Amino acid sequence: MRALQRLIQGRVLLLTICAAGIGGTFQFGYNLSIINAPTLHIQEFINETWWVRTGQPLPDHLVLLVWSLIVSLYPLGGLFGALLAGPLAVMLGRKKSLLVNNIFVVAAATLFGFSRRAGSFEMIVLGRLLVGVSAGLSMNVQPMYLGESAPKELRGAVAMTPAIFAALGIVIGQVVGLRELLGNPGAWPLLLASCLVPGVLQLASLPLLPESPRYLLIDRGDTEACLVALQRLRGSADVAAELEELEEERAACEGQRARRPWELFQDRGLRRQVTSLVVLASALELCGNDSVYAYASSVFREAGIPEGKVQYAVLGTGSCELLAACLSCVLIERVGRRLLLIGGYSLMTCWGSIFTAALCLQSFFTWMPYLAMSCIFAFILSFGIGPAGVTGILATELFDQKARPAAYMVGGALMWTLLFLVGLGFPFLKEGLSHFLYMPFLGVCVCGTIYTGFFLPETKGKTFLEISEELHRLNFSRQSQGPEWTGPEVILSTEL
Repeated sequence: MRALQRLIQGRVLLLTICAAGIGGTFQFGYNLSIINAPTLHIQEFINETWWVRTGQPLPDHLVLLVWSLIVSLYPLGGLFGALLAGPLAVMLGRKKSLLVNNIFVVAAATLFGFSRRAGSFEMIVLGRLLVGVSAGLSMNVQPMYLGESAPKELRGAVAMTPAIFAALGIVIGQVVGLRELLGNPGAWPLLLASCLVPGVLQLASLPLLPESPRYLLIDRGDTEACLVALQRLRGSADVAAELEELEEERAACEGQRARRPWELFQDRGLRRQVTSLVVLASALELCGNDSVYAYASSVFREAGIPEGKVQYAVLGTGSCELLAACLSCVLIERVGRRLLLIGGYSLMTCWGSIFTAALCLQSFFTWMPYLAMSCIFAFILSFGIGPAGVTGILATELFDQKARPAAYMVGGALMWTLLFLVGLGFPFLKEGLSHFLYMPFLGVCVCGTIYTGFFLPETKGKTFLEISEELHRLNFSRQSQGPEWTGPEVILSTEL
């Protein structure tokens, strides 16, 4: 509660969180969600467009191919945006990168909005690629910006807010995509183009707020601008001690340049950090949460929910993730990062195992589909409490100022690549493994639990400099112990 009170007192920091989030991870969740609402309408539009051009219908398998292209271009665009995030964050700064990112949003919304009038499904394909680029860029720059702007005692809670905005985007997208609102046959271009609204809100609010103090001092060397930004972000609090801490961090980075992504793998001093980033970023995408969302509708139908009500049950899944993300934001500075990750992956393993058993036994017991439906909600809650938000903090806390942008590029590229591969391979897994579909995902959850428990250091309440020193000791633990004692030295000569 004390941390929450301090956050409220620092109104500018709270406004910065909202302005960065509404055009950042909110856009990711929103665009991920709204594309599912008009699926049939867009497929009909593709067929109608082809009929007008050629005078004959497009075969069903080609319609599905174009639709698959529309869906898969989102993670491909995200991959490009993640690779773009690091250089932009270094050249333009964190805040300006988020602002420039809205160029992609405006272009995509324009393409979506006029696609039906122009009779071009290619405009939807290109627009989908552009919103993917926007999501990939903002999902890397936003946590970097907020993590560098927050005081150390609030850093975990502030760094969790991207997960809250992503879940909020999913829920709002599910609501707006209801058939009673913009999910009907006549309004789907407006639904897709509605991503313009969050972008406009960010363009109107973010320029009024300060840049990351760490970027201003360490990257640009502007002490005066850093002091002004700190004073605005902290309100009435004394910033002398924090400025001194930043000066120490600046001295530690003196003479260094921004790292390139491949250099992270070559530096032995970053071995523990890079391994943790790769393992846990991979676990985030391979733990099965996205597949649970994809499988939810069929499970709800098997549980006897009427077809017209399934969309409301799906809305409940997004609400569960939002609730869990808010709960994690409150808990993270109390219980720490490691415990939330271990608990989240452990619970996901438990609920996923029960879910698999329920799928196998649903033909024998009438109440098994209801158990499977309950496991879906419990699985998503467990994901939201732990991996969904905590994983995004790793690149901020484990890497120093000069390596942080490159770390976000590596983590983002890995995340979007795996998201694309999972989406591509999920139908084949479903067909090949049937009810045992989630067994590979459960194995990933177990590996995430074990790695976090044995190898991930706790960073709660520590400064970036303290975290760097601890990781240096872990990476060079044998050298830090000094040379091994091998017995008394034998004196062979006394000649001077």
